Amino acid sequence: MSCLQTIQDYGLRAIGIGERLLPRDDFTLCQQFTLIGSGMIWNIYFGLFALLMGFFLATALAMGKASSRAVLRKPAEWFIFLFRGSPLFIQFFFAYFLFLNLKSVSPIFDPFTAAWLGALIVLFFNTAAYSGEIFFGALQSIPKGDTEAADAYGLSGWMRFRRIIWPTMLRLAWPAYTNEAIFLFHATALVFFSGFPAWQQRGDALYYANYFADKTFNPFVPYPILAFYFILLTLVVIALFGLVNARLNRHLPQDVRPRMRLRPNLIR
Repeated sequence: MSCLQTIQDYGLRAIGIGERLLPRDDFTLCQQFTLIGSGMIWNIYFGLFALLMGFFLATALAMGKASSRAVLRKPAEWFIFLFRGSPLFIQFFFAYFLFLNLKSVSPIFDPFTAAWLGALIVLFFNTAAYSGEIFFGALQSIPKGDTEAADAYGLSGWMRFRRIIWPTMLRLAWPAYTNEAIFLFHATALVFFSGFPAWQQRGDALYYANYFADKTFNPFVPYPILAFYFILLTLVVIALFGLVNARLNRHLPQDVRPRMRLRPNLIR
């Protein structure tokens, strides 16, 4: 079988398109690259949707934590503390156990026991908590002169938040938020080890890497391939977030604009 035929057969296998049966022996390098790359579709899915939804919840959490009203501040503080204070791996297991119990109550909860929804919800809450704390710190760092200028121009309420507070918060938080986005995509590899099952062997990239490592008893080929894909994904995230960072700081002189720096989270 040629490499082109392998890509056609297995390139979209992770989402149920193409050959259903996995190769059993005589594994080629092309098969490993193709199937692990196919699994990356799920990693990108988990990271992208959790990041998009988590961004808005994180903004609400930051505003709630900065509020002077206890009814808004306390729930935001406890939400952030709960998801930042417990390991993500444990959150997967507790969520799966909760969804299984809810499934026995009503069939409406059936989709929540699948990785595509249940694991996504966990990642969504987790990144919202971490990003909410980042945004809260940025809110506390907004120069007082910016808000005083808004008051001088008569801006208040929603207009003050949209034109002054929110853009300044994003500009200050964006470098740290970029690292959170990188970590989130890396954390999607934990979905395979969580309680959420891979339906019909349609797992993520780590699922296929582990499959090849088990079959060949040689982890030094599939796992470096997996790392290679995540490095490429990290470079894409840095490039895209760098463009946003340049947009947020377009009003600043070129020599004082903050530059994006990769600071991996070794321990979380």
